[in-house]
Order: sequence, then C-alpha cells, then structure tokens
Amino acid sequence: MKHWLGLLLAALLLVLPLQPVFAQVHAHPDENGAEVVRSLESLRDLDYQSWQAVAYRSGPPGGPVTLRIVGYPGRVRLDHPTSLIVHSGRGTWELEDITTANPKLAADGRDAAAEFDLNPLLADLHQNRPLRLELPGVFVELPVPPFVVGEWRSLPSWREAPST
Repeated sequence: MKHWLGLLLAALLLVLPLQPVFAQVHAHPDENGAEVVRSLESLRDLDYQSWQAVAYRSGPPGGPVTLRIVGYPGRVRLDHPTSLIVHSGRGTWELEDITTANPKLAADGRDAAAEFDLNPLLADLHQNRPLRLELPGVFVELPVPPFVVGEWRSLPSWREAPST
C-alpha cells in the first residue's frame, strides 16, 4: 500500500504544474509621497545570526537601488564606512557604504544598519545566481538565495501591476 501511495504522489508531482513563485516586492509611498519599491528578506549568516536585507528603490523606475543590511540593535555595531563585499562564483564586487548619506541612519545611535549602493552589482548580474555577502568585522558570509537575487534584479524596472 505504501508503495502505491508513493507512486501516486510521484505521478501527481510530474503531472501537476508547480505553482509559480511570486516575488516579495512591495510598493508603498514614503513620508513625502514618493513611491518606494522594496524587497525585504530575513537571512542568516554562517553563525546563524539573523539579518534583514532590504533592497529598495525610491521614485520612478530606473532610479538607484540601495541595499540596507540590518542587525539586531544592541547585538551588533556597524562602523561606517565599511564596504560590503559580494561574491558570486568567480566574481567579486565591493559595494560602497552610503549609510551616512541617509540622515535617519546617520542620526540613529544604535548603528545596527548599513546601506550600500547596489547598482554596480545589479549592472553586472545577468542571472539569478546565489550570492555571498561579507561585511568585514561583522560577518564572514551571509548567503543570499537566487530568488532574492531575482527580486533585487527586478527593482530597477519594477512597476505596480495594473488592477483588474
């Protein structure tokens, strides 16, 4: 009986189409009314510490994309400027720390967040390959799965779907 049940489940998986994965990209207005499009994911580094990775674009499509890395306040202190190193296969990028350009983060004494210019990386990525982030003195490796990379790559041109 168990053998037949296993065969039935295997056959169903082959016959039924897989449900598409929908990106977790959301749009909302900022405090000035400008549209902000973002991808928000919780990721764990190799020491099993949780981090929020928020990639966002303010304004119309084509605008710059920023990556904000947020740690738990009180557990981590992020010094600025510290470049974010990104690895993918044989490629390596060094993303500029732009935290102090954000007045809210610059004034936040908790120092639990850092922002980076994501555009140089996005310009070079042509597929949704996994990434490994390194923030010297903070974490050695923060894995970013391909579906998150896909969300990030969609941000420069993302538009709200028309309502039907």
